[in-house]
Amino acid sequence: MKIALERIKAKGHPNVKATHKITFEITKENWLTPRGDCIIAIKASKSPSEFNSELKNLLRRDDTITIVVLLTKNAYDYVIGKGSSKLTLSDKVRAVFRKSTHTSSNTVAINVNKAAKDLKRNLIDDLRKGLELDVIILALNPHVT
Repeated sequence: MKIALERIKAKGHPNVKATHKITFEITKENWLTPRGDCIIAIKASKSPSEFNSELKNLLRRDDTITIVVLLTKNAYDYVIGKGSSKLTLSDKVRAVFRKSTHTSSNTVAINVNKAAKDLKRNLIDDLRKGLELDVIILALNPHVT
């Protein structure tokens, strides 16, 4: 089994809505308008283009399991998804996690079991208060040694 991980630091914002039904996003941008209903955190320390190569290689496999852990000082949630051979992980600003199989330069995982609207509300409340968010992206592949 091969395991790789990446840790991202980000910040919440008063405009976090987390009502999107298909995705959630973490962005390096330092602002958020009320229209950004999928964005859960801003000022991310890394974008997909900056992920370590070991993680990228695993995320780009169709048989990889992806676990995303979201932590504030008071709350947590986790999301499970899949890797895809179609991922480019080349976006320099946004990391997007999708319930669908759609991929673009910002897609980190597909077929995730939660979108923004599904995340625990105590976590979202913390993010609306501007608390720091730790994002741990873990890729596991039982077929790679």
